[in-house]
Amino acid sequence: MTTKSIKMLREDIEKVIELMRSQAPPHHFEFHDPYWVLITTMLSHRTKDPVTDDAARKLKARYIDMNGLADASYVDVLKIIEKVGFRKAKAQRIIDASKILIEKYDGNVPPSLEELTTIPGVGRKTANVVLSDSFNIPAIAVDTHVQRICVRLGISRSDDPAETEKVLMEIVPRELWVGLNPMMVEFGKTVCRPVGPRCEKCLIREYCEYDLKNKEKNGTNNP
Repeated sequence: MTTKSIKMLREDIEKVIELMRSQAPPHHFEFHDPYWVLITTMLSHRTKDPVTDDAARKLKARYIDMNGLADASYVDVLKIIEKVGFRKAKAQRIIDASKILIEKYDGNVPPSLEELTTIPGVGRKTANVVLSDSFNIPAIAVDTHVQRICVRLGISRSDDPAETEKVLMEIVPRELWVGLNPMMVEFGKTVCRPVGPRCEKCLIREYCEYDLKNKEKNGTNNP
């Protein structure tokens, strides 16, 4: 880890977050209701946001609530989410999750990481999205965008999102956890893109190991 990365981790993380937020466009929240946030996030793995949101909208229009989806036909759900990645597994999982919420939690989405992650198909990322975005409970969801940005900055040395989450929880003040994921998602889509990152426009490039390595590779230290 470079001296600059150590400095950022210990002293400048709040400034880095503020700079990212200033460049990130507003995040579109398709839903705020905990149940539909849960279903949408379960659908989102390996699927682009517009496809995920469209599928979730269609499910809500067709089934209204968890009672409707719990009684839904697998074939019908599969047809509605046909463009979603891993749709066969996800179709059954969202039906089963709806049944579990009704039978075990009286039709409520539990506001705890431990309970949410007992539902098949719900991992830490999905649970943390629900906690933060729906319940306003401090939690940090590490998806592909957050993981990529953290590795490029040198915050994380692991390709395991759980390890990256642990590091972020250590260095990011708790009061900044809510909203961190959607902000970093938008920053990752528009600035720190997976392919063709816009380093020349990035306000946090002075903290970035990825940019530093590119400068060294190209034989230039110019900003």
